[in-house]
Amino acid sequence: MTQPLPRRRGMVRSLLGSLGLVETKGALADPEFWLLELFEGAAPSIAGPVVSPITAMTCAPVRCAVQAIAETVSQLPLMVYQRGENNSRERITDHPAYALLHDSANDWTPAATLIEQVTQDALLQPHGGFAFINRIGGKPVELIRLNPYRTPVVPKEIYGEPFYEVSEKGGTRLLSWRDVIHIPSPSESLFGLVHDARQAIGLAMVMEQYAARLFGRGARPAGILKFKGKLDAASSTRMKASWQAAHGGSNSGGTAVIEEGGEFQPLTLNSVDAQFLEMRKFAIEEIARHFRIPPVFLMDYGRATWSNAEAMGQQFLTYTLMPWIKRWEGEIALKLFTPDERKLYFAEFNTAALLRTDFDKRMDGYQKAIAARIFNPNEARAIENYPPYVGGDKYENPNTSSPLPVVPA
Repeated sequence: MTQPLPRRRGMVRSLLGSLGLVETKGALADPEFWLLELFEGAAPSIAGPVVSPITAMTCAPVRCAVQAIAETVSQLPLMVYQRGENNSRERITDHPAYALLHDSANDWTPAATLIEQVTQDALLQPHGGFAFINRIGGKPVELIRLNPYRTPVVPKEIYGEPFYEVSEKGGTRLLSWRDVIHIPSPSESLFGLVHDARQAIGLAMVMEQYAARLFGRGARPAGILKFKGKLDAASSTRMKASWQAAHGGSNSGGTAVIEEGGEFQPLTLNSVDAQFLEMRKFAIEEIARHFRIPPVFLMDYGRATWSNAEAMGQQFLTYTLMPWIKRWEGEIALKLFTPDERKLYFAEFNTAALLRTDFDKRMDGYQKAIAARIFNPNEARAIENYPPYVGGDKYENPNTSSPLPVVPA
C-alpha cells in the first residue's frame, strides 16, 4: 500500500504538474512509489524530461548499458581460493563465503541474482548498491539486498567511521560498515551516475518521445496522391476513402489502381530525417561514454567487424567490467573475511570465459603452452571441462618426447 505524501511535497507535486509529467488533481492524493522516487533522486534535464533511476531505465541505451554490465558481472564464476606456497592457489568450498557467493545468497535469492541486482543499484542509485550481511556466531550466513525503493540506505559518518542509515517502516536504524556490502556509484558528484548523465539521457528520451508521437499520431503520411487537375471536395473525399479502404491496414502492399490520371508519390527520408537519425546515434554514443562501455554493447554495430570483435570484448572487460569486478572483490575481502582470514583466503571472479576465442585458436594456444611447459595436458583439459588421463600431469614437450597412451584416469 502506498503511503500519503508529506505536506512538504506539495510544491514538488505542483512542479511536476507544471512540467506536464503528472496530473495535479485526484490521483496524487495517494501517489505511486515512482513519484516518491522522482522527488528523492530525480533531476530535470535541459532537454526537458526529469531523469531518475526509474525513468532512465525506460531509455533503451541506458537499460542496455545497465543490463550489459550487471548481467555480465553476475554470470562470471566467483570462487574462493586459499593461498599456497610459491604464489599457488587452491579452490576451497568449505568457507562460509563460498556458498553465499557461488550458490545462494539466502534462502530465496541465488548468488548471481543478488550480484546482478546490487550492481544495477550501483549503476542507477545515487549512493550505490547495498547488501546486508546477516551473521550467526560471527560467521556470515546470508546476504540480503537492501532494496532502494523499500529500504533506502544513506551512508553516514560518525567520528570518522562509516555507518549506514537504513530507513524502514518502523523508522531508521544504523548498520556498521562491517555488516554491509557497499558497491558505490562511480560518480564523483555524490548524486550518482544517472544524475551525471542526465543531459545525455534526457536528450535520448526527448527524441524517443518525439518519434513515438510523430508516428503514433500519423503526422507523417506514407505518400501523396497527385492529380493534374483540381478536384472538388466530393471527389477528393471519395478518392481518399477509396484508397485507404483498398490499401490501408492489412490490405497494404497490394496492386494499386488510380483513376482519372492520378499518381502516387511515396515520401522518402529528407535531410532533416537523416539528421534526426544521426542525433539518435549521437545520443547512444554519449550514454556509452558515461557508462564507459563500447557502443557495440549497446547494440550499435556501426563500427563492428568480424576482425575487431575479439578486441572489443577485451576492451569491454578491461575498461568497463574490471572496475566493477575490483569493487566487488574488495568489498568481499573486507567484509566476508576476518583480518586473519585475508592472509589465507581471497575471492576472485573468473574472467577467462569472456576471452574465449574460437576452437582452433584455443587448441593452438594450448599446444604452445604445453610445449613450453606452462601447462600440462590435464590442466589444459580441465580448462575445457574434460576429465584427466593417466600420465597427463607431466610437464614435457610432446614434440620432443615419445607419445603416451591415453588411459582414462
